[in-house]
Amino acid sequence: MNKLLLVLLLLQFITSCDHKYKIEGISSVDGLNGETIVIKSYQNDDWIPLHSAEVVHGKFSMEGKADSALMAALFVGNENIMPVVLEKGNIRISITKAQISAKGTALNDALYDFFGRRNAIEMRIEELEYKESQMLFRGDDFDDIYTQLNKEYKQLTKELDHCVKGFISDNYENVLGLNVFIMLCAAQPYPVMTLQMENILKDAPQSFKYHPAVKEFISKAKENLFNLQNSRQTEQAKLAETQ
Repeated sequence: MNKLLLVLLLLQFITSCDHKYKIEGISSVDGLNGETIVIKSYQNDDWIPLHSAEVVHGKFSMEGKADSALMAALFVGNENIMPVVLEKGNIRISITKAQISAKGTALNDALYDFFGRRNAIEMRIEELEYKESQMLFRGDDFDDIYTQLNKEYKQLTKELDHCVKGFISDNYENVLGLNVFIMLCAAQPYPVMTLQMENILKDAPQSFKYHPAVKEFISKAKENLFNLQNSRQTEQAKLAETQ
């Protein structure tokens, strides 16, 4: 009996170790020294604190246990500074003025590789405005400028769409796909269904489509569309009456 109990306790210990994660963070941002970094998880419409650590000489560390991968975020005060996936392994966080990253585990590596590719495309789109100024300064023909830059813009937005949709599609079944889709939704000024979102949802599995957060967004987007259509019909009716 004692031997059986010992075996069970040992198995429990091994299992608990199996799900441990350790976070080692470094920061070159002077303003973070002495600040408290808090890891929070979004649950039931609120951010719930999980761990915290003080930044001392540009370093901080935390550890915990996650039975399954959990999307969380690092906060300083009320500011959400970056997402991080809590999963088994050693997670290395780097915070500089130029960039932030979480590396060392499979999902964090995938997430920040995606952020890097997405940001690179977005930067190329932003550079088109500077390119336009250069072309105007050189005295290039206006029609030629419009034709060239419009072609480049369409190509880059197509690349960006492919990058985002491809990443979410590859991660439909884990926390990355769902949370990046939610980030996409949150980037809208108000809930509205874009063509990109429709394409993502069209190929998504049922478990993705019927997640509470996705269902809520779809419901609000449909409601906004209905209200917008009603508003337009009302305006058209009023305009017709005045004619």
